[in-house]
Amino acid sequence: MKYYDLRSDTITKPTEAMRKAMYAAEVGDDVYREDPTTSRLEELGAQLSGKEKSIFVSSGSMGNLISLYINGGRANEVLCSANAHIIHHEIGSVAAIAGVLPIGIDVPRGVLSAADLQGKVKSGAYDMATTTLIEVENTIGGYCYPLENLEGIKDFADTHHLKVHMDGARIFNAQTATGISVKTYAKYADTLTFCLSKGLGCPIGSLLCGDEAFINRALTIRKMLGGGMRQTGILAAAGLYALQNHVERLSEDHRHAKEIARALSEAGWAEVDEEGVQTNIIFFTVKNINASEIVRQLAAIGVLANTEGETVRLVTNLDLNEQDTQELCTLLKKFKPRMHA
Repeated sequence: MKYYDLRSDTITKPTEAMRKAMYAAEVGDDVYREDPTTSRLEELGAQLSGKEKSIFVSSGSMGNLISLYINGGRANEVLCSANAHIIHHEIGSVAAIAGVLPIGIDVPRGVLSAADLQGKVKSGAYDMATTTLIEVENTIGGYCYPLENLEGIKDFADTHHLKVHMDGARIFNAQTATGISVKTYAKYADTLTFCLSKGLGCPIGSLLCGDEAFINRALTIRKMLGGGMRQTGILAAAGLYALQNHVERLSEDHRHAKEIARALSEAGWAEVDEEGVQTNIIFFTVKNINASEIVRQLAAIGVLANTEGETVRLVTNLDLNEQDTQELCTLLKKFKPRMHA
């Protein structure tokens, strides 16, 4: 049986060309800051984000954690969406390691505005945590942050002397979908992470971007967290290749996601948030059947999916081509979910 793996865009394998770039990479000891390929990747990260510097980290979770540790600070608060990755998928490290209390705000699609932050900032009371940071996620659930929201949030943050961190794990998806550059998005955040290991198809790694003083501090925290790696050029070469060759093709993933969402709607058994399919992520529910059961039934016909709360999530990716997408759409239209006995 053929399997169509839509559990995430993290499941992709490096392309042959990416593997060749990794094999040929010039390397050195990055803890000594002597790896030339990693340095080139970090320079490109700074250039694309418009920040002074960037550093290579093992994951987006590590990049987020470093910013939370430095700009949030122990015994302080970070304001974020109740849907935020830092709350749900980073094993409580925001509190356990960074020592920051996340204040989740329940907003539609997880997209904050300045109005949502009004009245949430705390300061001056010795028995309360002080608000020091706002965290936004772009994309969040595949949905792109409106630029006016980010602009309003940054103005709000500046007025209240707060920092803004952007979890931009899939920010190149946002750039592709909206035509708004990563550099423009990053203007409204003090620090930014973006993943190389999701839609861009790398085996590992993210970049954390910010000003020079922040990145110098981030190097220390990265080492403290066990993130000082040696001949990282082998991995950085994959990142360079991806940023130079895999960004424009993200539009294919977005087109495939819209085709699959349409097929699900036409099938009649799924309730799909088609409007929310702006990039490569699809959410749907099935009436009277829980998400875990639908995932189990789909796996039995070769469609690998994931759950996100009470919904089913599908994520298109580099390893799903046009033929796969058409086959998958046909399969989904024929599928008839069964009530679990």
